[in-house]
Amino acid sequence: MAFVQEPLPFDPGALEPYGMSAKTLEFHYGKHHKGYVDNLNKLTQDTELADKSLEDVIRTTYGDAAKVGIFNNAAQVWNHTFFWNSLKPGGGGVPTGDVAARINSAFGSYDEFKAQFKNAAATQFGSGWAWLVLEAGTLKVTKTANAENPLVHGQVPLLTIDVWEHAYYLDYQNRRPDFIDNFLNQLVNWDFVAKNLAAA
Repeated sequence: MAFVQEPLPFDPGALEPYGMSAKTLEFHYGKHHKGYVDNLNKLTQDTELADKSLEDVIRTTYGDAAKVGIFNNAAQVWNHTFFWNSLKPGGGGVPTGDVAARINSAFGSYDEFKAQFKNAAATQFGSGWAWLVLEAGTLKVTKTANAENPLVHGQVPLLTIDVWEHAYYLDYQNRRPDFIDNFLNQLVNWDFVAKNLAAA
């Protein structure tokens, strides 16, 4: 059973008015994400991993030096699918409902959450991700390098931003903080966060 690239949850041009161009999606989704899927299928073909879920592949190959290539590609397939679902046209801003209550409880205010999330995303050296996760019943902000994600640390991912350069360079060049600001102000899919929180 081959691993597949999930379709985008929005039209490739739908984020254009909100600071993420169709050209970025063409390269990021059409080239980078697709490349991870293709590589993963090549690396797992005719192995016992080919029939496992993506999450199982990630957890069983993490930390295995002989399978680092499989882990990197599997985790990047999962991370990207999660990232696309973390976005929506005209999203962002202050959340409502249970998400807002949990953020206020964990961080004191939305502004404090925003400051911590921006800091995590901006200070991730090189390539990686910043996350809002649920850990032992509490929300926290974390960051991971390269392909690593919260699944391997027993955390429940709720939201992520991709801070690999290919995520923002066409639109923002080296201005990663501007990309992060735009993500929080115009793109965050709080409905997806609420769904993940409710399922945790």
